[in-house]
Amino acid sequence: MTVKGNETLYRAIRDAVMEEIKAHNIELVQEKDQFIPVSVSARHIHLEQKHADFLFGKGYTFTKHRDISQPGQYSCVEQVTIKGPKSKMDRIRVVAPLRKQTQIEISRTDAIKLGVNPPVRHSGDLKGSAPLTVIGPKGKIELEEGCIIADRHIHMSPADASRYGVENHQKVKIEVDGEKGGMMYGVTVRISDRYALDMHIDTDDANAFGIKGQEYLKLIK
Repeated sequence: MTVKGNETLYRAIRDAVMEEIKAHNIELVQEKDQFIPVSVSARHIHLEQKHADFLFGKGYTFTKHRDISQPGQYSCVEQVTIKGPKSKMDRIRVVAPLRKQTQIEISRTDAIKLGVNPPVRHSGDLKGSAPLTVIGPKGKIELEEGCIIADRHIHMSPADASRYGVENHQKVKIEVDGEKGGMMYGVTVRISDRYALDMHIDTDDANAFGIKGQEYLKLIK
């Protein structure tokens, strides 16, 4: 068998093992090779109550589409349109539950299409972020701020953090294998007893590294 053939076989075996690990909730713990599950976060919006009322009608109840990786959070059936100076984008899914301040998360590619320049920020850090127009079935709102590009980050429980040997807000590196493999720098660790272990990247990062979601990636401190 050729070297290339050996590499292909190795990757196939590794991917099959990782699928079994995820399917059976087996925790993979190694001193040198520590792997993190990854999810791809597409463009979406979190709404505060008054904006939800204005866009969908007062007292409107959102319908769950599916659960997402963090406990108690879910994407909704309901969607909105966002509009910037250059263009608009339809079918932006609402993520629940409601928050204290409306937040829109998009990729850099989305931002270029819309004609806005959002900063790369932690979730909830919205001061001075980009303005956007949001259009719902019942109304329209003009946000003076609220649009960001979410930073690369890993959600962890305190127990996870202890196991991986990292601290809250620590910056780590993530190694990606495969045909478009490479290193992701500046990945923020976020620790809370409300979190489930998962790394979140946007669609630009996923496309750049050939990631589909649900892979396991190597954490390097």
